[in-house]
Amino acid sequence: MSYEMIALLMFSSLMLMLMTGQRVFGAVGAVASLAAILLWGTGGSDIPYASVMKLMKWYPLLTLPMFIFMGYVLSESKIADDLYRMFHVWMGSINGGLAIGTIGLMVLVSAMNGLSVAGMAIGATIALPELLRRGYDKRMVTGVVQAGSSLGILVPPSVVLVLYAMIARQPVGQLWLAGIMPGLLMAAMFIAYIAIRCALQPDLGPALKKEERQVPLTEKLRLLRAGLLPIVIFAVMMVPFVSGWTSLVESSAIGAMAAFFAAVLKRRMTRTVFENSVRQTLAISCMFMWIILAALGFGAVFDGLGAVKAIDSLFTEQLGLNPWIVLILMQLSFLIMGTFLDDTAMLVIVAPLYVPLVTVLGFDLVWYGVLYTITTQIAYMTPPFGYNLFLMRAMAPPEIELKDIYASILPFVCIMALALALVMAFPQLSLWLPETVYGQ
Repeated sequence: MSYEMIALLMFSSLMLMLMTGQRVFGAVGAVASLAAILLWGTGGSDIPYASVMKLMKWYPLLTLPMFIFMGYVLSESKIADDLYRMFHVWMGSINGGLAIGTIGLMVLVSAMNGLSVAGMAIGATIALPELLRRGYDKRMVTGVVQAGSSLGILVPPSVVLVLYAMIARQPVGQLWLAGIMPGLLMAAMFIAYIAIRCALQPDLGPALKKEERQVPLTEKLRLLRAGLLPIVIFAVMMVPFVSGWTSLVESSAIGAMAAFFAAVLKRRMTRTVFENSVRQTLAISCMFMWIILAALGFGAVFDGLGAVKAIDSLFTEQLGLNPWIVLILMQLSFLIMGTFLDDTAMLVIVAPLYVPLVTVLGFDLVWYGVLYTITTQIAYMTPPFGYNLFLMRAMAPPEIELKDIYASILPFVCIMALALALVMAFPQLSLWLPETVYGQ
């Protein structure tokens, strides 16, 4: 059997198991393990072991439980309720106002963690239940949370951009600054889509009734102060990191402790709240690690088959094409590889070829780093095998099915593709800020 047929069989088996309702990590891991054993015999057992070691050595992963704990503390202590109450009081007259506020929250969350999976965890634990409870359409809100979490690897401090900077030998500071305007552009486009869609279809994001919006000014100001508490927590966490006093992992610990002490000061940190937060943090962290572990094993089998190298060769060989066509083909290769590889694996595998090729084609490596992050995040949310899709399926309530998750993300993927096209067509959207700051 050819390698192409083996790859096709693996994908079809995976999708069949997922459609039967099997757990995500079980389906992905089972297909990867079975394929490894059938292809390489007992030697295939090294693949799961190598995946475990890779996962355990991924130091930034330590931020995951910290931010999940922070999210659950804010949720269980009802501090998140204050935030969403503030959005409803101040934006209650707008259809989709809470969903718009969620995008704003996710921008802050993205700036807090720098990882898409951690942003997904906080969004799914804080935003999703609140949106569903207030009557928002399940497909709309599922897409909002996934799209908002996509900003995690673009808005600084982005862990992925740090890795790219190491491989491409580019300044981390310039890459972080280059990601700010495209990240805010995508957030603005998400907000515009939600506002327009909910204005045309009010049932997707219902506004508060008039009598519910009649809140005294003193109450509005009280809710504003309470709703700004997460911003204070963000500042307490980020100022030491931006100043260079702490690492990302240390800052995540500061954020978790800040959320804990905020709940204590508001007299909401009961034993029940603490126990529920710790239990759910452990459960979600372990779930994430199992999914990532299974996906790493699945990607390792594909790499062993030579499938990744075949895709790499197909889209990057010099075919005498226009440099822009070659660049577009490179981005398309990321989209295809992203269906079965994470962003780190894609970068490590193809960067030795792509980075020199970008230089030969005459493009800016800082600008290309932004293109890479946007493209890989689109791939994260593209069926059939997108990390964010499966993570959302694992965390979503039972009424949200896999077909709902797939349908929810399509409009936001189109918006991200448009943002990618804009950054490609107008490089100064990403280069203006670093050139201005570092030029001085």
